[in-house]
Amino acid sequence: MKSFAHHRGARSSGLVFPGGSRLSGFSLLEVLCAVLILGVALVGITQGITTALQSHKDSELLTKAAVFAAGLMETVKADGTFINGTDEGECGSGLDQYSWQTKISNSDIDGLHQVEVVVSDHGGKPIYSLQTLMFEIPVSKTGDSKTGKDSKSAKEKRRTR
Repeated sequence: MKSFAHHRGARSSGLVFPGGSRLSGFSLLEVLCAVLILGVALVGITQGITTALQSHKDSELLTKAAVFAAGLMETVKADGTFINGTDEGECGSGLDQYSWQTKISNSDIDGLHQVEVVVSDHGGKPIYSLQTLMFEIPVSKTGDSKTGKDSKSAKEKRRTR
């Protein structure tokens, strides 16, 4: 008595039971290939998510540095007097790992100053930099500005504010 019979002409290698029912399935090689493809896809998705999260964090810090540098530039502009030199400090909360530096220098035109603000990491690597030219009405050597109202002592008072 036969319990299984091979059905000739069948497209797959499945077994045919008495009564005509077929038994078919995946081979071990097909299952291993499917698992391999799924594993490679999961590794790729995981790496993509990790890269996206790191890029988001870097972008957030760069945006904070840009806003901080713009604020420093506005502070220099609001002071109204431009004394050549360099000033530096720490950025503070939100940017604890960064420091800032402002540089003010004269240009070729009297009253025009080059102002640069640089935000750097603690290793000294610049993260963000802003540069602009700012104008200050020059004081003549006689003590009057071009309007005739500003004296040298008035300029000194503005610098000490």
